[in-house]
Amino acid sequence: MSDEKVIQKLKRPGLKKPRLKTPKKRRRLKYIAILPSIVTLMNGLCGLTAIIFASRGLDTAWRPQLLPKVNISFFALAGYMIFLGMIADMLDGHVARISKSTSSFGAQLDSLCDVISFGAAPAFLMLKLVEAHSSRLQLENFRHTLIFERVVYFVALIYAMCAIIRLARFNVENNEDDAAHLSFAGLPSPAAAGMMVSAVIFQQDFLPKIMELPDSSFRAFELATIWVLPVITLMAGLLMVTRIPYPHAMNRFLRGKKSFPTFLLAVFAMLLIIWNIQLAMVLGFFAFMLYGIIRWLIIRFIVSKKER
Repeated sequence: MSDEKVIQKLKRPGLKKPRLKTPKKRRRLKYIAILPSIVTLMNGLCGLTAIIFASRGLDTAWRPQLLPKVNISFFALAGYMIFLGMIADMLDGHVARISKSTSSFGAQLDSLCDVISFGAAPAFLMLKLVEAHSSRLQLENFRHTLIFERVVYFVALIYAMCAIIRLARFNVENNEDDAAHLSFAGLPSPAAAGMMVSAVIFQQDFLPKIMELPDSSFRAFELATIWVLPVITLMAGLLMVTRIPYPHAMNRFLRGKKSFPTFLLAVFAMLLIIWNIQLAMVLGFFAFMLYGIIRWLIIRFIVSKKER
């Protein structure tokens, strides 16, 4: 059929002109689950408070009037606030499932708060802590000190950007089904922040108590933590954007019946937390990080070769 016949056919009186589709209007958000959203916002609030505490540096310490024996540096207090944000991050999902109020709004709100608490706050805490101790690192000259500070600043930026990319990728690939939440692709952002923050708390709240003892020689460990902390930060940031599978500890290990060795491991972890929570946090987060890497290496290089 030629073009002229097509035009004449469309001009017939019985035929209607095709209507253009109008774009659909976006739905407005009318209802919000109050309790899960409040718990999620507590996560973001803890992250903002941690940034405020970290900005005060080493010159001041928290001494509450009701507890005169308590003397905690604001760096350690910022770390504890990030851990409170982790607790809120673990609770909001469970609260939403129990109240049957899971929604895409809650998922987006959770990721935005995670960017603050597990992205910006740990990076800022590491940066301020290293800057406060840079004068004690005994570098050769001012030029070396300047280079070191720029490297630390660059590492903090890398970690924050990796956390943002990690959470954006999680939002795109996230599935609301509980079965899909048994593992993560890459190190979860709370675990990455936990690696950094546990090292800060260990250096600020555990080592000073040991160094108060007579004949203590742990001053070298305090400075070693400052040197190692940027390396831990870079490692945690890069692990977040990898595809190394990490288990969801809450959904996989704390649900249903488990074997007797798993029960003994849980009892040992609980006793370690009661004995010394600072040491337990360091061992727990670094063991979780190494578990994912070792398991991935075994599956990729040992099991895959046997299957071939």
